[in-house]
Amino acid sequence: MVKRRTAGKKPAARSNGGEPGGRNGNGAPSHNIALAAFDLFARQGFNVTTVRDIMHACGLTQGALYNHFSSKDQLLATIIIQTQSELEQELEVAVGKAGSDVVDQFHAYVRCYALRHTRNRTEALVANREFVWLEPTKRNEVRISRRRVRDILIGLVRRGLKEKAFTLPPGEGKEDAKIVAMAILNFCTYISQWFTAGGAWSDEAIADYHAQMALRLVGVMGRS
Repeated sequence: MVKRRTAGKKPAARSNGGEPGGRNGNGAPSHNIALAAFDLFARQGFNVTTVRDIMHACGLTQGALYNHFSSKDQLLATIIIQTQSELEQELEVAVGKAGSDVVDQFHAYVRCYALRHTRNRTEALVANREFVWLEPTKRNEVRISRRRVRDILIGLVRRGLKEKAFTLPPGEGKEDAKIVAMAILNFCTYISQWFTAGGAWSDEAIADYHAQMALRLVGVMGRS
């Protein structure tokens, strides 16, 4: 994962370098453009941010953007799609490494999802808030990935119910795994709205706490 960065600060090179979302790289202009775009889109919004703003933040000429991205719209699509793809991949890896127990897999999923929204706070803010500015085909691509992310969690909740490992709060006389999964995703997603690095809680402690809250929501107590 990338080194955490808060909105409102000028972008700095990440400790692992690379493309947006944490891939390896060498500080190339496209990488610097992506970092600047994440920061500016998070602080002032995609619609207000100009190509000149992004290039000024990078120390590059305005025309340099078009050597790497065909437009500001394509830049937004690239960084959102990549960070969404990496979230999906990280969740699959986390669940796969958790073993065969559904409770362990569920805990690993929620912890990974929450941790992404502390350590990648700026990226999460942009992906969730500026998503509306994507052109329809790109927006649909992100939606499809988000459904896959959601469906992994729904599947874990349903499996936990089937195996009698989970119990859900009754509602309208029935249990609804989808509602529970969406509630968990929502409260983890909103971490990026309020979490500040360097405070009383570390990013890992926040992720652990949210995983524990999610376990309680499905009726599991005392699992670390």
